[in-house]
Amino acid sequence: MSAVPISGPISGPIPGPIPGRRLIAAGELAAVVLVAVVLAAACGGAPPAAVRSVASPSASAPAAAGTPARTASAAPARVVSPGVAGTYGVAERRMTFTEPAHVGVTGQHLGERSVLTLIRYPVARGSPGSWPSGGPFPLLMFAPGFQQCSDPYEHLLQAWASAGYVVASVDFPRTDCLVGSAAYEPDLVNQPGDVSYALGRLLALNAHPHDFLSGRLNPHAIAATGQSDGGDTVAALAADTCCQDRRLKAVAVLSGAEWPPMPGPYFTRGAPPMLFVQGNADTINPPWTSVQLYRADRATRYYLDLYGADHMVPYTGDNPVERLVARITLAFFDRYVLGQARALATMTRAAGASGGLAALGSGGGLPPDTG
Repeated sequence: MSAVPISGPISGPIPGPIPGRRLIAAGELAAVVLVAVVLAAACGGAPPAAVRSVASPSASAPAAAGTPARTASAAPARVVSPGVAGTYGVAERRMTFTEPAHVGVTGQHLGERSVLTLIRYPVARGSPGSWPSGGPFPLLMFAPGFQQCSDPYEHLLQAWASAGYVVASVDFPRTDCLVGSAAYEPDLVNQPGDVSYALGRLLALNAHPHDFLSGRLNPHAIAATGQSDGGDTVAALAADTCCQDRRLKAVAVLSGAEWPPMPGPYFTRGAPPMLFVQGNADTINPPWTSVQLYRADRATRYYLDLYGADHMVPYTGDNPVERLVARITLAFFDRYVLGQARALATMTRAAGASGGLAALGSGGGLPPDTG
């Protein structure tokens, strides 16, 4: 579904939740081959020590802090600077952070919030489970969609981690895949706070002298991205005065929108460089909601229009559109998180060579079908 692009915040009554999805359907990667990563089990309290092939995990059960990590490995390869997909193997570790009771952004008193965070991190190919040389590494915070955990997005998250990014996916306490029919979408107003809290805890562990993450994260190279309601979440982190997190160097919004109940205005205090990715056949998040965000100000903004793509396919599984999204989002992060000037041209080349899958706009300009 499409609509005429508009500017300003979305207004009007909020409809009831769509089963399994959203209350508001509101909205120079180097040319490399993304390698397939084999998952494996490893020890959770210390760096993983052994690798074995396993099937893709299910997101049906939670894990407490300290549960075993999974490791992905492949043949040895030279270690280079972050920014090239497939450079590293990928390992995983789960951490649960307990956010103390506090007053939320709408003035509501919130009890303790358990924030499960799944960390995918680069590992040296020749030494499975071990951190590679060349750190500290940039950090990407990822926000899944409504009633989702990170597993459906695994190929995308693995691509970023295999390029040398630490990818921390936050499962939200009241809307993730584990709560089922009890999912409460209005809690989205509190999700930017969950991401910021988890980010703060990760940076604290990074500064601790004896932690698994000690010295592994670059506190000056942090970005956020999210899909659907997770896109709404990171859009607020980037641009809404209620929730802005100034530690973010760049934000990619994947089929997201402004979330009307957020108490602050958007784009009145500046925002980092942002990339908006949107399927033009998306009926859950209509394209105009992403266009609204893209055209809200005149700062550094990009719009990736995915022709014929729906709400989930561009970000889940392993398919040509998902691989294109992985290439262009990684190029965007390489440019604005790592400062690689050549990555900008790679973004344009990747879209132009997509065989009609997508087109990239910038500076307020839009591809033909969204203009």
